[in-house]
Amino acid sequence: MAEKMATRQAYGNTLAALGAENKNIVVLDADLSGSTMTKVFAKEFPERFFNVGIAEQNLYGIAAGMAISGKTVFASTFAMFAAGRAFEIIRNSIGYTHANVKICATHAGVTVGEDGGSHQAIEDMALMRSIPGMTVVNPSDGVSARKLIEEVAAIHGPVYVRLGRAAVPILYGEDTEFEIGKAVTLREGSDYTIIATGIMVSEALTAADTLEDQGLSIRVLDMHTIKPIDEEAIIRAAKETKGIVTAEEHTVLGGLGGAVAEVVAKKHPAPMEFVGIQDVFGQSGKPDQLQAAYNLKAVDIVHAVDNLKKR
Repeated sequence: MAEKMATRQAYGNTLAALGAENKNIVVLDADLSGSTMTKVFAKEFPERFFNVGIAEQNLYGIAAGMAISGKTVFASTFAMFAAGRAFEIIRNSIGYTHANVKICATHAGVTVGEDGGSHQAIEDMALMRSIPGMTVVNPSDGVSARKLIEEVAAIHGPVYVRLGRAAVPILYGEDTEFEIGKAVTLREGSDYTIIATGIMVSEALTAADTLEDQGLSIRVLDMHTIKPIDEEAIIRAAKETKGIVTAEEHTVLGGLGGAVAEVVAKKHPAPMEFVGIQDVFGQSGKPDQLQAAYNLKAVDIVHAVDNLKKR
């Protein structure tokens, strides 16, 4: 059985390590540090940790002020409360000022599970991608989460990092290099390309195995950065393979699929299919059940490639 880790756990561990290296880092949370895993940093550096309470707009207003004062700020809460409840403050106080705030939002997508549709952020990447100058990052496993958060800490400006609740398979070795804005090619292929992000990367690899058993050569890209997106990798896929399937635990409106389609339409038109949440809200249930209910499994990616073949 593959080793598993929640990306939020990797985030908490990485924050503590970064805090030891850089005394300019401060961490804020909205009374959810036990869930967002900022508690790891809080235990090590209580003088640089601030719990603002259940007041998400205030969380990001304070974060903006501290960043403008010269701090590198990591500010966490659940994705629904960050991208949703605090959108205006993030837009105007962080985005508009280009403040050095890292919005690390956990419990994203339907795999939050039993918390239900009201707490399942399925539109957060689309919202954050729409803010001028905002970088949007969505790690797929514990290794990529750690390495991408290290990269996020090293750049200046606002970043939205999407993190999950559930433990997910470790896909990468420690020697893998990650660069913001550059996709990772997990598998080369010449027939079709699957471009996945977040927890859907492991599903994409499983789908590629099935499709290769059917005699197809499948390229798999981990598009961990939604903005700025890796246009070069997308254009190569459009030119070198017969079609592209995108896969995301997010609405198909405005997230990874939309970002890839914008590049394809402008630079090299190619057939596309979109695996994601089809313009509906989430519901309460077990994470695996919800992935199946919303067609977010490897079999659904296989069906999408079949649709491309028919076209």
